[in-house]
Amino acid sequence: MASAVEQFFAVKTRIAATEREAGRDAGSVTLVAVSKTFETDVIRPVIEAGQRVFGENRVQEAQGKWPALKAEFPNIELHLIGPLQSNKAREAVALADVIETVDREKLAAELAKEIVRQGRTPKLYVQVNTGSEPQKAGIEPGDAVAFVARCRDVHGLAIEGLMCIPPADENPGPHFALLEKLGKEAGVAKLSMGMSGDFETAIAFGATSVRVGSAIFGGR
Repeated sequence: MASAVEQFFAVKTRIAATEREAGRDAGSVTLVAVSKTFETDVIRPVIEAGQRVFGENRVQEAQGKWPALKAEFPNIELHLIGPLQSNKAREAVALADVIETVDREKLAAELAKEIVRQGRTPKLYVQVNTGSEPQKAGIEPGDAVAFVARCRDVHGLAIEGLMCIPPADENPGPHFALLEKLGKEAGVAKLSMGMSGDFETAIAFGATSVRVGSAIFGGR
């Protein structure tokens, strides 16, 4: 079985090839290595191999792993990519460098308050529920552009990107195309889309970052 480091390099190679095929600049797509549920001893070799951007779903789990790793490797960028409860805004702002799942007014207000209180400004993305799935987090596509504007104008948040997770049983291409269209309308530069099974498709549709876990670390 290939090691996480071998699989990390294989994913990097695939990203570079897809950038070329899509006519994208080399290095224009950021790999977010999704390390949720994996312990430090599995993550560390991938850091030592050169990866510096990681994604975690849960604040509590991230708190148990990343402060020590970030002290050891100061240039790590940690993304929170799971649904975020408003009552975890304080911990999220303290820990994360990027929060990808802003999706409702109450959370926007709490994040704004904590950013001022802590003097720390993580980059922020709005999560869009492109498939309008009732069980999934994210703002409805029809509300996304107005919500980005409210985050900026009402809460003073600098939203720089959009994020989506397409329905598992649908062709992801139309969802990526929708997010790219909404990104242009909202005036954001970053698109976080694509996971282990579809990141090459996402790159073709303009992803600026892809969130890859199992293709690097194996099944959970």
